[in-house]
Amino acid sequence: MTADTFPLAAALVEADLLFDRPALESVIADLGRRIDAVLEGERAVFLTVMNGALIFAGQLALAIRTDLEFDYVHATRYRGATSGSELVWLREPAAELAGRTVLLVDDILDEGHTLKAVRDDCLRRGARRVFIVSLCTKRHDRVAEGIASDFNGVELPDRYVFGFGMDYHEQGRNLPGIYALR
Repeated sequence: MTADTFPLAAALVEADLLFDRPALESVIADLGRRIDAVLEGERAVFLTVMNGALIFAGQLALAIRTDLEFDYVHATRYRGATSGSELVWLREPAAELAGRTVLLVDDILDEGHTLKAVRDDCLRRGARRVFIVSLCTKRHDRVAEGIASDFNGVELPDRYVFGFGMDYHEQGRNLPGIYALR
C-alpha cells in the first residue's frame, strides 16, 4: 500500500478531533506528577514501546522529575493461525531489568496483547514491578485478560483513532492531536 492509497487529508475530513495538543499536554503533565509520587525518587527504567509511543514518551519523560534510565522495545505479535500469540522482538530491552521498577510506556491500550506480552517479558527478566503507562485507553470489552494501565491519560471511544503517535495507515503519527474516524 502506498500513502496515496490512504490519503490522510481525506481521513481528517471524516474524523473528529477528540483531544487537541493543549489538552494532551495538560494530561501528560498530570501523568508526570502522578508517576513522580509513586516512584518516590527511585530511578526507574523508562521503556518506550516503539513506534507509536515515541511522541508521547518524549513529552512524558520531560514531565517526570525523577531521574530515569531510558530504553526502548520494538515487538510485534503475529495473529495468523500458524503462529498464535508468539511475541516477535524487533528490538529487546538492553537495560538490566532485574530488581528494577519499569515504566512501560505506550501510546494506547487497545486490546493489549502485545503490551501484556512485553510486560510479562519484563517480569520474566526479573523486574521488581512494571507500571503500564498509556496516553490513552479504548473503551471496549476486548482487552486481554490481566492487562490494564496503571497510569492512563485519556479514554477513547471504540473507533479508529490516529494522531499523536498513532497512525492512519502509517500516516499522521505527527498530528498534534488525537482524531477518530466517524
